Amino acid sequence: MENREIARTLEDVADLLDISGANPFRVRAYRNAARTVKEHTRPLRAMVEEGADLTELPDVGDDISGYVEELVETGDLELLDELTEEVPYSLIELTRLPGVGPKKTKKLWERLGVETVDQLEEAAGAGEVQELDGFGARTQEKILSGIEQYRRHQERFRLSEADRLVAPLLEHLREHDGLERIEVAGSYRRRKETVGDVDLLAISDDGASLMERFTGFDRVEEVEAAGDTRGTVRLDSGLDVDLRVLPAESYGAALAYFTGSKEHNVRVRKRAVRRGLRVSEYGVYREEDGAGSAEAGDDAGDGSDPRSGERIGGRTEEEVYAAVDLPWIPPELREDRGEIEAAEAGELPGLVTRDDLRGDLQMHTTWSDGKQSVAEMMEACRDLGYEYLAVTDHSQSLGVTGGMDEEKLRRQWEAMDEVEDRVDGIRLLRSMEVDILADGSLDLADGMLEELDVVLVSVHSRFNLPADEQTERLVTALRHPQVDILAHPTGRLINQRDPYAFDLDRVLDVAAGEGVAVELNANPSRLDLRDTHLMKARERDIPVVISTDAHRAAELELISYGVEQARRAWLEPEAVLNTRPADELLAALPGD
Repeated sequence: MENREIARTLEDVADLLDISGANPFRVRAYRNAARTVKEHTRPLRAMVEEGADLTELPDVGDDISGYVEELVETGDLELLDELTEEVPYSLIELTRLPGVGPKKTKKLWERLGVETVDQLEEAAGAGEVQELDGFGARTQEKILSGIEQYRRHQERFRLSEADRLVAPLLEHLREHDGLERIEVAGSYRRRKETVGDVDLLAISDDGASLMERFTGFDRVEEVEAAGDTRGTVRLDSGLDVDLRVLPAESYGAALAYFTGSKEHNVRVRKRAVRRGLRVSEYGVYREEDGAGSAEAGDDAGDGSDPRSGERIGGRTEEEVYAAVDLPWIPPELREDRGEIEAAEAGELPGLVTRDDLRGDLQMHTTWSDGKQSVAEMMEACRDLGYEYLAVTDHSQSLGVTGGMDEEKLRRQWEAMDEVEDRVDGIRLLRSMEVDILADGSLDLADGMLEELDVVLVSVHSRFNLPADEQTERLVTALRHPQVDILAHPTGRLINQRDPYAFDLDRVLDVAAGEGVAVELNANPSRLDLRDTHLMKARERDIPVVISTDAHRAAELELISYGVEQARRAWLEPEAVLNTRPADELLAALPGD
């Protein structure tokens, strides 16, 4: 059992306990443990096999450690079975609908007999939900909208989820003696924020044996097809995975073809046709009669053999692009957003890389809702090679996070001074994630804002304001002279919560005018701003900050997801503020 499945089970326990009215502290213990497991970099199954002490992990006590061991060893949890004897397991799905938490779920179940999403949709459609105390017509409307949103989001996996699911499969396949090379193609390779399925491309001298190993992976739930060179399976997580075993001479062409995007591939094939060539997953061929097909794909599109004619390339992607007079194009750019024209003109961007970053400008510590101390976060950032970090604990209005008032903030500064004296080799910037209140004012006095090195502002409440009010709220905040960075600007959570409604173009226009930077929040549940929004920021010369929003040291590694998102938006190092040395960074921030 992988970390993702263990964490999901612990979350299920927490949801069922919550619905049944259990002690809130007990519920929170399971939620905290689930988060630890989900974000832990090592497989817990391996730790259990080694006899490691799981209680050394944050938020994992003796009881939960035992439950994790039970899950790893048996694949089941007796506690969960006991809970589902009292509370229908299907109610968990209801708690994950936008606007429907455990308390509402309990009332829907007890009063209307609702146990599934379908039953809830039927009851809401019949107007029964609005008749319940504490619901009403507006809540009923939100529930119906949330069901639609929920179903839409369930079709794809977050990129980080796909990473966790694909990694053990790749490790399993790479142990095969006959495997020469294997890569993941598709939207996964283009590093899109969500993935529908996964395409694996391999070179092996024993395709049949490799396919047998593929279909025999212990996480395979269903084998949909299995031949000597192609197989398709569904993992127990629901992720579909396709494996193709290819000859080496076609590997580059297949990698380009299956990486996509479809729109990008069409543009490449049309260039090939104009040169009397045919490009397909099999290679690049010169047509004997000088005619090609713009729609060539798995076949030529005209009934002819896609491998006919003189073969001129296909072993590498570079050969494919060179055949159509283009340099190799990074996978993140292959979306037909102008990359063909840029490549032709020799103007492809020098994309930002992880090594370009000099610091992380959003993270939380035990002063608010973080799990580790300022010193621990400093040391972790230093170990990553950073020159500086900004600790950005929450302001006071976000009470559930232990947000800080002015007195607590001053005590944090005093503690920071002491920590700076102890931790060498990295610079600590005074900062705070200051809540934008409903009227656009900031959750910290101006005098305190002036003493901060970096002022991040963000929205954590009143997501349901009308679009014009939400826009004015953001615009008002951005015009405050001390504001430096707008953090996770749209408030979305991928596959969980849609962005709140507001006029993004207007907000970006104001940010550009005020010199305020926008954050690319690298947490893979957020990736906020999304790539197309970042491109709008780039068009306006708005500086971008890539931050992790880390709540523990291990989460600092999530910065890679932000870098990949930035690369999809064509961002070069100079467009990202935290590629600069600390003094240059601070000089570029607008706060007075």
